[in-house]
Formats: sequence, C-alpha cells, structure tokens
Amino acid sequence: MSRLKDETLSIRTSAEIKQLLRLAADRERRSVASMIEILVLEYARSHDLKLDRPNGEPAKAGA
Repeated sequence: MSRLKDETLSIRTSAEIKQLLRLAADRERRSVASMIEILVLEYARSHDLKLDRPNGEPAKAGA
C-alpha cells in the first residue's frame, strides 16, 4: 500500500534512542524514516488503533 508522504515530523530525542533507531533501521535494511513508519504502524496494529476519518484526522475526544 503506497502512502502519500506530504507531512514532516521533527523530534528531539536522546543520543541513545537515536542510536537504537539507527541500529534497528540498519538491521532491517531501511532508512531511519522508514523504520519510524514501521514502528508506528506495528504499534497501531498491535494496539488496535484505527483512523476514523479518510483524511487521517483523528476523531475528537468523546466522539
């Protein structure tokens, strides 16, 4: 499934987390950005998170 990539995400993290992310990406032969996507998608799948709206905006609290 191809996704339109039109959003930018910048984060601040510790050197240790950054190195672990690089190690994980290298092990999977992925870029760091691709590894982050895989980790988020796997978390969403394993915790049954689903987007409610077609444009990707989350539903409002209490909705």
